[in-house]
Amino acid sequence: MKITVIGTGYVGLVTGTCFAESGNDVVCQDIDRNKIEQLCQGIVPIYEPGLEELIERNTRAGRLRFTTDIAEATRHGELIFIAVGTPQSDDGSADLSNLWAVVDALAEHADAPKTVVIKSTVPVGTNARVDARFREKARVPVEVVSNPEFMKEGAAVEDFTKPDRVVVGVRSEEAADKLRELYAPFLRTDRPFLVMSPESAEMTKYVANALLSTKISFINEMANLCERLGADINDVRRGIGHDQRIGFAFLFPGAGYGGSCFPKDVRALAALARQVGVPPRILEAVDAVNEHQKQVLFGKIWAHFDGKLSGKRIAVWGLAFKPRTDDVREAPSLVLIKQLLDHGVEVHAHDPEAMANARRVLGDRVTYHEDLYEALRDADALAIVTEWNQFRLPDFERMKSLMRGHVIFDGRNLYEPAKLKQLGFRYYSIGRTPV
Repeated sequence: MKITVIGTGYVGLVTGTCFAESGNDVVCQDIDRNKIEQLCQGIVPIYEPGLEELIERNTRAGRLRFTTDIAEATRHGELIFIAVGTPQSDDGSADLSNLWAVVDALAEHADAPKTVVIKSTVPVGTNARVDARFREKARVPVEVVSNPEFMKEGAAVEDFTKPDRVVVGVRSEEAADKLRELYAPFLRTDRPFLVMSPESAEMTKYVANALLSTKISFINEMANLCERLGADINDVRRGIGHDQRIGFAFLFPGAGYGGSCFPKDVRALAALARQVGVPPRILEAVDAVNEHQKQVLFGKIWAHFDGKLSGKRIAVWGLAFKPRTDDVREAPSLVLIKQLLDHGVEVHAHDPEAMANARRVLGDRVTYHEDLYEALRDADALAIVTEWNQFRLPDFERMKSLMRGHVIFDGRNLYEPAKLKQLGFRYYSIGRTPV
């Protein structure tokens, strides 16, 4: 099939590349000229495991091309995927200005019947509004389909090529058949292809992210309670996770969730609920608990040093909001680091992939280290904010020899408290008694 993907962020770039990998003729379009020039030169502007190799292979084979020309991109695709950002507005709702700009451009340049597939996360009812806009402005028939994405940053290629399910919201069986054929190579293990109304598909995306966010905020609140009561949240997690009604997924306590999806989608769904007169009590609580959780590590640091932070040197391991990505949007690390800097702390940071993006936010107020151990030199303490695998089994004796103070604030519960105590560290984690 001839496929066009509008937008080359995480979703658009992975979507276009994976469709090319399955044999389709794909053009990816973006208004960011610098990004497109980089992609044409083989430079991938985001870090996503496995993506660079796929892009190189498919561009070399001629199945994947990049352009800034929206007219060319529109004419190319019989299926046109919209994968532009829908950032948070000041009132918490989704900002659809990027989407509407694309819709108007497609309506202007479409010269043959098209199927437009909304991949972006959009409020319920957007599909119907886009359909009405095309009926008003396009000179040719345009069918609008909703096809939400369920990819995790850091595992996006795997999630796309081996999905749990594919959800499509359509108004005709013909449109469903086109998407079924397109996704068939990725559904060979009989994963479901779920056909529903556009409104249900739009809602499915928001509900999925809101429920996962709820699980994270719930376990974080229980972790804070465990600390006060002398219980161990890891024992509690195991005690409930073996219940098949609950499971273990997204029940790992930590320093709060971040990223480009969960925070804004929870707030957007809450804003949508308020618009239609449904009080979003749980959604508001989920967001409030998460924002509080981002303060927890700083609170532990403040208490340990009795508020005397000025002049201290603290190392921070982990800047990305999660491992296997370079994304720092809404990252708990940024909240912690800004608080430390505001209190006169000298911050030395390491992250395997996200330091360039963190520098764009924090500037040179932070010292960045390519080597995780160098970040520890003469540090009064270490704060761990992202659970990169290379942090799980470090050389603790080397750490002790480098650090001035043997204190670890672990926002991801990577280590066993008893072992850290035996090694001579003062160790603070989430939902467990300090040792």
